[in-house]
Amino acid sequence: MSYNLLKGKRGIIFGALDANSIAWITAERIHEEGGKFVLTNAPIALRMGQINELAEKTNSQVIPADATSLEDLENLVTKATEILGGKLDFVLHSIGMSVNVRKGNHYTNQNYDFTHKGWDISAGSFHKTMQVLYQKDAMNEWGSIVALTYMASQRVFPDYNDMADNKAYLESIARSFGYFFGRDKKVRVNTISQSPTPTTAGQGVKGFDGFISYADKMSPLGNATGLDCANYTIAMFSDLTKRVTLQNLYNDGGFSNMGVSDGVMQAFVEGK
Repeated sequence: MSYNLLKGKRGIIFGALDANSIAWITAERIHEEGGKFVLTNAPIALRMGQINELAEKTNSQVIPADATSLEDLENLVTKATEILGGKLDFVLHSIGMSVNVRKGNHYTNQNYDFTHKGWDISAGSFHKTMQVLYQKDAMNEWGSIVALTYMASQRVFPDYNDMADNKAYLESIARSFGYFFGRDKKVRVNTISQSPTPTTAGQGVKGFDGFISYADKMSPLGNATGLDCANYTIAMFSDLTKRVTLQNLYNDGGFSNMGVSDGVMQAFVEGK
């Protein structure tokens, strides 16, 4: 169902890789709601994914950009405003990667070059993106910037590794930069803390199926799907949430406020 919530709005979507990625599903929903956008991802991700298929489907253009490179980001923002015909109303940051996780390094035995690279991709890139948008005055008043995060930024999930630190940093950047973006440009900045979702990136984490099953049993409404996250993001990009900023917003079926659930207790009592 479409409500035309984003009619006439323009933006950039980072991180669409394939049909499983939340950014991909969100792009489809933004298109349905009347929004226009450019798609971007790192050149290597563009080769791995099927983003051209999404671009065709949503009548969008793809601009390759390494989100850790200020030069690439400046080029991206300049081209996006040219292609879309004006300033931006929304930006989705849906990027996260841990080289330590990919290489199988335990949290207690990190390669710090990998740690730095993962931090730069997952969190530093969010600051860089906002810095470019801010300095170029590329956002319309009452625009909305959203980054996707996960509960491991707040609580211990042992196998989430240094991605937990990256997400904590990401959330802090959202608050700190969000203050200046709000004060100076009337732009809001928020993070959405999503249930564990079976994306290509998520499935790289050890024990991810266990995360999903546990969270589903813990949450009174069950896990939020990628489509649920896309719809929440649409609400955050729309004019219906104009005064919501500096928030970490949980889209997790209630997981974040649970101590224990009947389903989880039952599994322990039965010795499962």
